[in-house]
Amino acid sequence: MIRSVYQFPTRKPAVTTSPPATVLEIETASAEVHFSRISVDMGAVVKAAEELMQKVMWNWDSSHDPFHVYRVRSLALSLAAEEGLLPESRQIVELAALLHDIDDHKYASSREKRAEPTAEEFLTQHQIDPVKKEAIMNIIHGMGFKEKLNSISKAKFTPEFAVVQDADRVDAIGAIGIGRSFTFAGAKNCPMYDPVIQPRMNLTKEEYTSTNTTTINHFHEKLLKLKGMMKSQAGRRRAEGRHKFMLQFLEQFAEEWSGKL
Repeated sequence: MIRSVYQFPTRKPAVTTSPPATVLEIETASAEVHFSRISVDMGAVVKAAEELMQKVMWNWDSSHDPFHVYRVRSLALSLAAEEGLLPESRQIVELAALLHDIDDHKYASSREKRAEPTAEEFLTQHQIDPVKKEAIMNIIHGMGFKEKLNSISKAKFTPEFAVVQDADRVDAIGAIGIGRSFTFAGAKNCPMYDPVIQPRMNLTKEEYTSTNTTTINHFHEKLLKLKGMMKSQAGRRRAEGRHKFMLQFLEQFAEEWSGKL
């Protein structure tokens, strides 16, 4: 078992007769054990986090919608089980996964108009243990690709951080990642491809957050790098097949663009 770097207070687990309701059914046996050990109060917090996330993200484009978050949660809990994280750690993983995008900088204009709480405000309102709150916010603040640019990330490495970030990055590649990339680019009116516009190397944070690129360039600027940035063994295993699929897609795209196929 991998133990968290955070020290949690010990207590007798609450006895539950059935797992708390979740929108997405977690299919791994280890994740099911996680839900059976979660306290009634934590189950209510998870449900409230789901409701907040859906309220904030329901009208975002489908590259960053509630289905993305549910996929990340499912992946993160599955990776946590593979990595041997304990139930207390999986509670952190689940809440961080559910809340990781509600304050996304790419949708800042939507954030300014909303009345819903931020992730940190939500955790405070629900009286989450300060140690768990710190762990969750550490994950949320350090997850983004932009935080890696210029080595600006100040996130503390933890097993919980590793599996949530890996889950988010796994959902950015493969067939799902391809679909999300074109969806986001279309929402931002970015061109699909332009041979004149070359991929930008050694991106700064400011360049990354601009839309002065193409969808195909996004693969070279970010997506093809993600396999090598996975932090957990389980994440690296998941990324392998999805990375190969993207390479096949780019090869096919180039052939079709040139008129050879």
